[in-house]
Amino acid sequence: MSYDECMAINNQQRKQVVIVAMSGNMLLNFAGPADVFTNADKCLSKSGSKAGYDVLIASPTMDKKVCTPTGMEIVCQYCAMEIKTPIDTLIVAGNDFRASKKSGYNDFYNWLSFINENNTRRIGSVCGGAFALAEAGLLNGKKATTHWQLSEKLKKDYPLVDVNNTAFYTNDGRVYTSGGVSSGIDLALALVEEDHGKDIAIQVARKLVFYLSRPGFQVQFGNLLPVYESSDIAGKLHNWFRENLHEPLDVARVADHLNMSARNFTRVFHKQTGVPPAKFIEKLRVETARKYLEDTDMPLESIAEKCGLGGLVSMRRTFLRHLMTTPSDYRRAFRTSLKVVGGDVY
Repeated sequence: MSYDECMAINNQQRKQVVIVAMSGNMLLNFAGPADVFTNADKCLSKSGSKAGYDVLIASPTMDKKVCTPTGMEIVCQYCAMEIKTPIDTLIVAGNDFRASKKSGYNDFYNWLSFINENNTRRIGSVCGGAFALAEAGLLNGKKATTHWQLSEKLKKDYPLVDVNNTAFYTNDGRVYTSGGVSSGIDLALALVEEDHGKDIAIQVARKLVFYLSRPGFQVQFGNLLPVYESSDIAGKLHNWFRENLHEPLDVARVADHLNMSARNFTRVFHKQTGVPPAKFIEKLRVETARKYLEDTDMPLESIAEKCGLGGLVSMRRTFLRHLMTTPSDYRRAFRTSLKVVGGDVY
């Protein structure tokens, strides 16, 4: 009988959650999920349930030390390789790519490669932790996400992984991955809800003053534009694009500006950026509109006109397609928290 089947038979057993805190990552990467499971355990105990979570923070190295960017050095009770008992949920939180290349991580990656359905019910990652799972072969052929700034690196370094660079968290079978920092809390809450239902998950979310399910926007808001060099054709057009966003920017006009044929321009642009010119321009319009929404009180109609997004209906449709939220909801979520009124900041 597999470990998964044993857990299904007796769901009232306590579940061991092991969170491996990789050196060099943000505290919230591992502290956030740990707080979710610890508070879920308290809520379950208060309700009279015998189920719950035993949460262990483990290091990936034998010295049991985890260094953080804040200067704090955390000494864990365990290193991951010492844990012999069956693990219900294993989460690798964060990644320090400089440290992970050191030979001291070899034992951890070797241990991780032996994680399977017979000894661990489910596996997860937070932020750069996806790279550790990928290194161990646990993400081959699976859908996964990571912090949006790391998504291209994950695609390049591990081409067998199907990378989604916008989701807060994903799951593919027994493997779960999350974006960055607070996304680890989103994932942990989803796992608690999966184990013990929505009521317990809501209690935990309320204690942490956190959304159980973030309203209106369920994607990471990374930069929509692909990375390109300043010497590339997109780099040369950067300022001209921004100065003329309010006007129609069809391929023929842009190519003519560069004294190129439309066909040759499209070929070169697509090769250097990875996207067609029209798609790039639309993403640039949305990126520019986002800044106006974040930093100004400009009316939505004016933003739509200034960015070449047509009217309100057209801008709303474009935002939903790229960001899965409306311009007004985006402004409410990301408007600067410091607003000056009559000389006072509140």
